[in-house]
Amino acid sequence: MKRARRAPARGFPKLAGLMFDVDGTLLLSDRSLGGYELLPHAAETLDALASRGVPYVLLTNGSAYPPAEQAAKLRKLGLAVRDEQMITPSSVAAQLMAGKGIDKVLVLGSEGVGHALREAGIETRTAAHAAPTEVDAVYVGWHPDCGMKDIEAACNAIFAGAKLYVASDVPFFATRAGRTIGYSYAIVGAIRRVTRAPVILTGKPSRHAMQFVAQRLGIPVTRVGVVGDDPVVEMSMARRFGAAAFAVATGVTSLADWRRQPLRRRPHRVLGDLRELLTLMP
Repeated sequence: MKRARRAPARGFPKLAGLMFDVDGTLLLSDRSLGGYELLPHAAETLDALASRGVPYVLLTNGSAYPPAEQAAKLRKLGLAVRDEQMITPSSVAAQLMAGKGIDKVLVLGSEGVGHALREAGIETRTAAHAAPTEVDAVYVGWHPDCGMKDIEAACNAIFAGAKLYVASDVPFFATRAGRTIGYSYAIVGAIRRVTRAPVILTGKPSRHAMQFVAQRLGIPVTRVGVVGDDPVVEMSMARRFGAAAFAVATGVTSLADWRRQPLRRRPHRVLGDLRELLTLMP
């Protein structure tokens, strides 16, 4: 039976495209980010949007894999996502740094964290191969093996004038095992405790991330629907910059928790099912 189409919900402009969070919204990963479990109706919803020609992108705060590699992993699960539809904080960081003339960066992260930077012509260095005065910026991403030598190198680079960029400033993300600590959040906490350096955030909920999404979709920010599971991340980003906010209860936030959110983190609608989005799109 075909699902009935409902009139668009009030409280936000007519939508022209969608941005999906990944962990907790479309899938749940294991703690090592090596295995994935699709959430209900994720593949079906993306397939329907693709068949209609509705623009959508996926924006994860995860930086472990280059966008093309991440997209390939998700396609194997059955999600309709092309390479150019997959966005990571490193995608945003590469564009932002290139625009500011940054050409040498100390990367605290796994191999995939700096991939988008290198594709943009930015030279990346590790803590073992970077003199403090030789880099213009420090970029912190997914780094489960981070040690004190990495943190010390980052602090020394910042003392020498480097700017501090971070992929994600979120303490937790959703996995199959429940809430998992965000490594970049913890690492940056240590660096800032020493340096007091201001942070330039490239992932959600930054203005840089929201603008990158709208640019990739080719529509104004106010015509974007942001779909996610975290009030501090996706909902606050949507509310702050004028996008529509759609929440799911399959990740870090329960239905009861959504009801308790202040306005600045409150979704325009809590979705009982991802397929409800199909009733809101042209």
